[in-house]
Amino acid sequence: MSVARLHCFGESGNAYKCALALTLAEMEWEPVFVDFFNGATRTPEFRAINEMGEVPVLVDGDVTLTQSGVILDYISSKTGKLGGRSAAERREVLRWLFWDNHKLSTQIGTTRFLMNFVPEGKRPEGAIPFLQGRLKAAYKVLDDHLAGRKWIIGDGVTIADLSCCGYLFYPEPFGFDRAEWPNIDAWLSRIAALPGWKAPYDLMPGNPADRA
Repeated sequence: MSVARLHCFGESGNAYKCALALTLAEMEWEPVFVDFFNGATRTPEFRAINEMGEVPVLVDGDVTLTQSGVILDYISSKTGKLGGRSAAERREVLRWLFWDNHKLSTQIGTTRFLMNFVPEGKRPEGAIPFLQGRLKAAYKVLDDHLAGRKWIIGDGVTIADLSCCGYLFYPEPFGFDRAEWPNIDAWLSRIAALPGWKAPYDLMPGNPADRA
Protein backbone atom coordinates (compact mmCIF):
# COMPACT_ATOMS: atom_id res chain seq x y z
CA MET A 1 0.00 0.00 0.00
CA SER A 2 1.38 3.41 -0.96
CA VAL A 3 1.86 6.10 1.66
CA ALA A 4 0.10 9.39 0.94
CA ARG A 5 2.42 12.38 0.71
CA LEU A 6 1.26 15.81 1.83
CA HIS A 7 3.26 18.70 0.40
CA CYS A 8 3.10 21.23 3.20
CA PHE A 9 4.89 23.57 5.58
CA GLY A 10 4.20 24.21 9.24
CA GLU A 11 2.95 27.78 8.93
CA SER A 12 0.18 26.84 6.47
CA GLY A 13 -3.20 26.61 8.14
CA ASN A 14 -4.75 25.04 5.06
CA ALA A 15 -2.09 22.33 5.05
CA TYR A 16 -2.64 21.80 8.78
CA LYS A 17 -6.32 21.00 8.22
CA CYS A 18 -5.31 18.19 5.86
CA ALA A 19 -2.48 16.91 8.03
CA LEU A 20 -4.86 16.75 10.98
CA ALA A 21 -7.54 14.96 8.95
CA LEU A 22 -5.01 12.41 7.66
CA THR A 23 -3.88 11.77 11.22
CA LEU A 24 -7.33 11.52 12.80
CA ALA A 25 -8.62 9.34 9.94
CA GLU A 26 -5.60 7.07 10.53
CA MET A 27 -4.39 7.21 6.94
CA GLU A 28 -0.76 6.36 6.31
CA TRP A 29 0.92 9.60 5.28
CA GLU A 30 4.15 11.55 5.38
CA PRO A 31 4.88 15.25 5.04
CA VAL A 32 6.93 16.67 2.18
CA PHE A 33 8.38 20.02 3.24
CA VAL A 34 7.76 22.90 0.84
CA ASP A 35 10.12 25.82 1.47
CA PHE A 36 7.46 28.47 0.83
CA PHE A 37 9.37 31.38 2.30
CA ASN A 38 12.25 30.80 -0.10
CA GLY A 39 10.00 30.64 -3.14
CA ALA A 40 9.52 26.89 -3.55
CA THR A 41 5.89 27.20 -4.71
CA ARG A 42 6.96 29.47 -7.59
CA THR A 43 9.34 26.97 -9.15
CA PRO A 44 8.53 25.07 -12.36
CA GLU A 45 8.96 21.80 -10.45
CA PHE A 46 6.26 22.71 -7.96
CA ARG A 47 3.96 24.20 -10.59
CA ALA A 48 4.14 20.86 -12.36
CA ILE A 49 2.24 19.29 -9.45
CA ASN A 50 0.03 22.31 -8.71
CA GLU A 51 -0.44 24.95 -11.37
CA MET A 52 -2.00 27.20 -8.70
CA GLY A 53 1.32 27.42 -6.88
CA GLU A 54 -0.12 26.66 -3.45
CA VAL A 55 0.05 24.13 -0.66
CA PRO A 56 -1.37 21.76 0.36
CA VAL A 57 -0.95 19.14 -2.34
CA LEU A 58 -1.86 15.54 -1.55
CA VAL A 59 -0.34 12.78 -3.65
CA ASP A 60 -1.87 9.38 -2.94
CA GLY A 61 -0.75 6.80 -5.47
CA ASP A 62 -1.92 8.03 -8.85
CA VAL A 63 -4.22 10.66 -7.30
CA THR A 64 -2.95 14.23 -6.96
CA LEU A 65 -5.23 16.75 -5.28
CA THR A 66 -5.03 20.43 -4.37
CA GLN A 67 -7.23 22.80 -2.36
CA SER A 68 -7.83 21.88 1.26
CA GLY A 69 -11.59 21.36 0.92
CA VAL A 70 -11.13 18.85 -1.91
CA ILE A 71 -8.39 17.04 0.01
CA LEU A 72 -10.53 16.88 3.16
CA ASP A 73 -13.44 15.45 1.16
CA TYR A 74 -11.11 12.85 -0.39
CA ILE A 75 -9.75 11.77 3.00
CA SER A 76 -13.25 11.42 4.41
CA SER A 77 -14.55 9.55 1.36
CA LYS A 78 -11.59 7.18 1.18
CA THR A 79 -11.54 6.27 4.87
CA GLY A 80 -15.25 6.48 5.64
CA LYS A 81 -14.37 8.69 8.60
CA LEU A 82 -14.96 12.33 9.54
CA GLY A 83 -17.98 12.68 7.25
CA GLY A 84 -21.71 13.11 7.71
CA ARG A 85 -23.85 10.08 8.47
CA SER A 86 -26.55 10.95 5.91
CA ALA A 87 -26.88 12.83 2.65
CA ALA A 88 -28.30 15.80 4.56
CA GLU A 89 -25.33 15.81 6.96
CA ARG A 90 -22.96 15.52 4.02
CA ARG A 91 -24.47 18.64 2.51
CA GLU A 92 -24.06 20.42 5.85
CA VAL A 93 -20.41 19.39 5.93
CA LEU A 94 -19.92 20.93 2.49
CA ARG A 95 -21.83 24.06 3.47
CA TRP A 96 -19.49 24.69 6.39
CA LEU A 97 -16.40 23.87 4.30
CA PHE A 98 -17.42 26.50 1.76
CA TRP A 99 -18.27 29.01 4.51
CA ASP A 100 -14.91 28.45 6.17
CA ASN A 101 -13.00 28.89 2.92
CA HIS A 102 -14.85 32.10 2.10
CA LYS A 103 -15.48 33.77 5.45
CA LEU A 104 -13.02 32.38 8.00
CA SER A 105 -9.78 30.70 6.91
CA THR A 106 -8.96 32.95 3.96
CA GLN A 107 -9.33 36.07 6.06
CA ILE A 108 -7.46 34.65 9.05
CA GLY A 109 -4.68 33.51 6.73
CA THR A 110 -4.35 36.98 5.20
CA THR A 111 -4.52 38.79 8.55
CA ARG A 112 -2.04 36.47 10.22
CA PHE A 113 0.34 36.72 7.26
CA LEU A 114 0.24 40.53 7.29
CA MET A 115 0.70 40.76 11.06
CA ASN A 116 3.48 38.19 11.42
CA PHE A 117 5.26 37.57 8.13
CA VAL A 118 5.17 40.94 6.30
CA PRO A 119 7.42 43.82 7.44
CA GLU A 120 5.37 46.55 9.08
CA GLY A 121 6.29 49.12 6.43
CA LYS A 122 4.92 46.92 3.66
CA ARG A 123 1.50 46.28 5.22
CA PRO A 124 -1.39 47.93 3.32
CA GLU A 125 -2.78 50.74 5.44
CA GLY A 126 -6.10 49.86 7.06
CA ALA A 127 -6.15 46.28 5.78
CA ILE A 128 -5.64 44.57 9.15
CA PRO A 129 -8.43 46.40 11.04
CA PHE A 130 -10.77 45.86 8.09
CA LEU A 131 -10.08 42.13 7.99
CA GLN A 132 -10.35 41.82 11.77
CA GLY A 133 -13.79 43.44 11.62
CA ARG A 134 -14.94 40.88 9.10
CA LEU A 135 -13.41 38.10 11.18
CA LYS A 136 -15.24 39.23 14.29
CA ALA A 137 -18.51 38.71 12.42
CA ALA A 138 -17.36 35.23 11.34
CA TYR A 139 -16.33 34.29 14.88
CA LYS A 140 -19.81 35.26 16.05
CA VAL A 141 -21.46 33.04 13.43
CA LEU A 142 -19.34 30.07 14.53
CA ASP A 143 -19.68 30.75 18.25
CA ASP A 144 -23.47 31.12 17.99
CA HIS A 145 -23.73 27.92 15.94
CA LEU A 146 -21.74 25.97 18.54
CA ALA A 147 -24.00 27.02 21.41
CA GLY A 148 -25.43 23.78 22.78
CA ARG A 149 -23.44 21.70 20.29
CA LYS A 150 -20.27 19.67 20.71
CA TRP A 151 -19.49 19.60 16.98
CA ILE A 152 -20.42 21.69 13.96
CA ILE A 153 -22.52 18.89 12.46
CA GLY A 154 -24.07 15.84 14.07
CA ASP A 155 -22.70 14.02 17.10
CA GLY A 156 -19.06 13.59 16.09
CA VAL A 157 -16.09 15.41 14.65
CA THR A 158 -16.16 15.89 10.86
CA ILE A 159 -13.99 17.53 8.26
CA ALA A 160 -16.16 20.63 8.77
CA ASP A 161 -14.69 20.95 12.28
CA LEU A 162 -11.17 20.35 11.01
CA SER A 163 -11.54 22.93 8.28
CA CYS A 164 -12.92 25.63 10.56
CA CYS A 165 -10.48 25.00 13.41
CA GLY A 166 -7.28 24.93 11.37
CA TYR A 167 -6.01 28.48 11.76
CA LEU A 168 -7.43 28.90 15.26
CA PHE A 169 -4.73 26.65 16.76
CA TYR A 170 -1.83 28.84 15.62
CA PRO A 171 0.10 30.77 18.29
CA GLU A 172 0.82 33.91 16.25
CA PRO A 173 -1.47 36.89 16.95
CA PHE A 174 -4.12 37.80 14.41
CA GLY A 175 -6.81 39.30 16.62
CA PHE A 176 -8.45 36.16 18.01
CA ASP A 177 -8.84 35.68 21.76
CA ARG A 178 -10.39 32.34 22.67
CA ALA A 179 -11.64 33.71 25.98
CA GLU A 180 -13.97 36.09 24.11
CA TRP A 181 -15.71 33.20 22.36
CA PRO A 182 -16.62 30.57 24.97
CA ASN A 183 -18.34 28.12 22.62
CA ILE A 184 -15.42 28.19 20.18
CA ASP A 185 -13.03 27.82 23.10
CA ALA A 186 -14.80 24.70 24.42
CA TRP A 187 -14.99 23.25 20.89
CA LEU A 188 -11.26 23.78 20.28
CA SER A 189 -10.55 22.04 23.59
CA ARG A 190 -12.65 19.05 22.47
CA ILE A 191 -10.74 18.84 19.20
CA ALA A 192 -7.38 19.06 20.99
CA ALA A 193 -8.46 16.20 23.26
CA LEU A 194 -9.03 13.82 20.31
CA PRO A 195 -6.60 10.87 20.19
CA GLY A 196 -3.76 11.70 17.83
CA TRP A 197 -4.29 15.48 17.78
CA LYS A 198 -1.14 17.56 17.45
CA ALA A 199 -0.54 21.28 17.16
CA PRO A 200 0.50 22.60 13.72
CA TYR A 201 4.23 22.88 14.34
CA ASP A 202 4.30 19.39 15.85
CA LEU A 203 2.53 17.82 12.87
CA MET A 204 4.32 19.41 9.91
CA PRO A 205 7.89 20.54 9.18
CA GLY A 206 8.59 24.27 9.10
CA ASN A 207 8.39 26.79 11.92
CA PRO A 208 9.01 30.55 12.22
CA ALA A 209 11.79 29.71 14.69
CA ASP A 210 13.66 28.03 11.84
CA ARG A 211 14.04 31.43 10.16
CA ALA A 212 14.69 33.50 13.29
